[in-house]
Amino acid sequence: MSIKSALLKMVIKLTPNFLIIWVSNIVLKGIAELTEFNFDIDARKVYVQTRLYGEEDTIEVCLEDFAVFNDGESYRVIIHHARSDRPWLNNLLSRLVGKAWKIPALPQFATQLELVAEVFQAQPPAIENVE
Repeated sequence: MSIKSALLKMVIKLTPNFLIIWVSNIVLKGIAELTEFNFDIDARKVYVQTRLYGEEDTIEVCLEDFAVFNDGESYRVIIHHARSDRPWLNNLLSRLVGKAWKIPALPQFATQLELVAEVFQAQPPAIENVE
């Protein structure tokens, strides 16, 4: 692991959740309100609880075991487990899970994408059954 990726992992771990929630709520104003957020980079888990604008109930989403990798031609992202507290969202997530989605190649971000792939590199069993 490079110094850059180790530093980026440390920054992600040290960023307080309340700061992420605060900034997200500024960006999402009028669309949604982020009420809870938890990101465990080592366990590869993201938990988000949000309330859509005008709605009373919150929506919970949990993503687990995700990775970014280079398949030789392009970078791809894969999510192995995703769940929500809403049946319609679970149906949508089931169409995303287990498939390696191509990340569009943008030459100006090639270096950053390489760093992200290093930080979120897949463990060998995680990419064996890629569609």
